[in-house]
Order: sequence, then C-alpha cells, then structure tokens
Amino acid sequence: MPIPSNFSTPVRMSAKERALSQIQRWIIDGTIQPGEKLIDAELAEALGVSRTPVREALQLLEVQGLVEMHPGKDTKVRTIEKDDILKMYPTLAALHALAAELATGLILPAQIEQLKELNARFSEAIEREQPYQAMEWDEQFHNLIVEASDNPYIASYSASLQIHIRRFKYVFLKQPVTGTRSSVEEHAALIDALEQKDAGTASAVMKQNLIRPMGELYALI
Repeated sequence: MPIPSNFSTPVRMSAKERALSQIQRWIIDGTIQPGEKLIDAELAEALGVSRTPVREALQLLEVQGLVEMHPGKDTKVRTIEKDDILKMYPTLAALHALAAELATGLILPAQIEQLKELNARFSEAIEREQPYQAMEWDEQFHNLIVEASDNPYIASYSASLQIHIRRFKYVFLKQPVTGTRSSVEEHAALIDALEQKDAGTASAVMKQNLIRPMGELYALI
C-alpha cells in the first residue's frame, strides 16, 4: 500500500480527526485504490499517530460507506460501480434544487457575496489544475445554499451523499478546463437567480449543475 510522505496535515485536529481526514482524502483522490487493503500499522506510521486513532477513523469510514471491515480478516476500500453515478447524482440534484428554491426567500446579501467569492476561488482552482481544491470550493458553494435553505433534513441527506459523490467528482474535475468551465458559469447564473429571488430559475440551474456533469462523467468512466 504506497502512502505518500509529502502530504500536508491539518492543524488543531485530534489524531482521530487527522487520520479520518487524510485517509478519506486518499480514498477520494485515488491514492488508495478501490479494493485495496488498509493496514492500520502502515497508516499509523505514515500519519505519525498510534494505531488506535487509525482504527477509530477506519470505523467511521465504514459507517460512511468508504471502507469495508471484515473482523479477523482485513479492511478494504469499498469498490465503486459506474451505475452508482446514475443513482446518486439525481438524488443529490433533487435535494439541492429544493435547497436553492427555498434559499431564494431566505438568503442574505452577505451570503450572496460569499457565493461570489467561492465561485471565484472554484474557478481559480480549475485554472490552476487543482482538482481536489476545486472540489472543496464547489462543495462549500453548494453547502452555503443548503445552509441558507434552513432545512436540516436536506443538509443531513446531502452530506451523506456528497461523501460518495466526491469519488466521482474528483475524476470529473481532473478533466481539461473546457470540460469544467460550464460549472463556473452555472454557479454565476445560480447566484443571479438567488439575487433576483427567482425560485424557479434557481432550482432549475442547480439541478442542471449536477445532472450535466453526471452525464459527462458517466460517458467518461
């Protein structure tokens, strides 16, 4: 199990949180491949922590559905199926479209400005060919709209789905800039709809922003 040694570690995190964050990232960006065994001793050494926080992190990753633990045997990265794209994306699109519709009547001017800043950072990360950072800015953009919708059920279900979609989204955002520029433009159109308090357009653009890459990604994989 090749583990990079030149990764940056987040500050002010517990050992378990640090292990969870880094192993999750390695699974998402493909450093650790689907079906690959996860050996707690090797991970602990690479992360500079004891085996206990690594084991706790692996248990949480199992709950998230990213790993499979077989007591007495081994722990492996859960495999992903191409057809999962067609199940997860439409579900998240429906949730986020509803969030955008609800947010139009609730979003604050300061949140609109935050969305503009996040989209600018998202665009910059794409231009600089930083797919993981682009993915994080994109998620912050969507999560801010979910937060503005003031619906904890949307937030809860969407957070669960996003963990799995990240593995597919990373592949999409690694494509040439021309293949991802549409996402920046859709974000801008969504911001405009929210400013105009146009619930119908906001909902439609949000849905398109998720369904379009779903089709492109399915054809790519």
